[in-house]
Amino acid sequence: MFEGFQLEMVELPEATLRVRHGGSGPPLLLLHGHPRTHTTWHAVAPLLATSFTVVCPDLRGFGMSSKPVNPHDYEAFSKRAKARDCVALMDWLGFDKFYLAGHDRGSYAAFRTALDFPSKVLKLAILDGVPILEALDRCDAKFASKWWHWFFYAQPDKPEQAIFPDPGSWYQASAESMGRDNYQDFQAAIHDPDTVIGMLGDYRAGIAVDHLHDREDREAGRKIQCPLNVIWSLKDDLEELYGDVVAVWQPWVEQIVTGAGVDCGHHIAEEAPVELANALRVFFHGS
Repeated sequence: MFEGFQLEMVELPEATLRVRHGGSGPPLLLLHGHPRTHTTWHAVAPLLATSFTVVCPDLRGFGMSSKPVNPHDYEAFSKRAKARDCVALMDWLGFDKFYLAGHDRGSYAAFRTALDFPSKVLKLAILDGVPILEALDRCDAKFASKWWHWFFYAQPDKPEQAIFPDPGSWYQASAESMGRDNYQDFQAAIHDPDTVIGMLGDYRAGIAVDHLHDREDREAGRKIQCPLNVIWSLKDDLEELYGDVVAVWQPWVEQIVTGAGVDCGHHIAEEAPVELANALRVFFHGS
């Protein structure tokens, strides 16, 4: 995977992140979702590396990156903390400003980075996500039945008791759909109890503190200042839950939001890498 990319463990002020980076051109930071690691971008990153310097970290708490010492310190698991990691990482690599894309749980960290550090993010792409506050404010029986895992993963102890005995059955995936090396990295992550706790901490922070940060911003009138493009999977349920996904995002952004669906399932980077890479290249680079 990631031919020509460099793999490093980068010590930052608050966390140590496993990071792969390569290519040349303007910097582009890619944030993965749950229960993946940075290797979910294995087919997308090389395609983008011809136009960008591509940076793919394991988020704090995920993969081989460090985990907060206290699993109940939800501020340490928050998207605000992950946003600080993103800016610190790009500063460490020598990039003062950068393009940013995030998928699933990574989309919330990307959103928070653009809100908290408006001078750093040049353009933002959100993949399969809406603001956490929007999801909770719009929660109904359909959302609760389809996204029950949001609330289950936020509970104390119970998720670990369900996942630890057989992570492979809980997090079902195949090497055929993911690619062999990506699948092996994913398996290593889900079979590491500390990583599972770290991933659950991301959900617990969502229910405990992240939506409060979103609400503070909305009430203060703070909005994303950079251009935003939203991409969602047509075979997942974002349209079913929210209808016009772009319209959900528009109140959070100063500029006109753009977006479109991709004909694939939830893990866009693995199921439609060429289409996704082309869409990101056009949005960030203009060609």
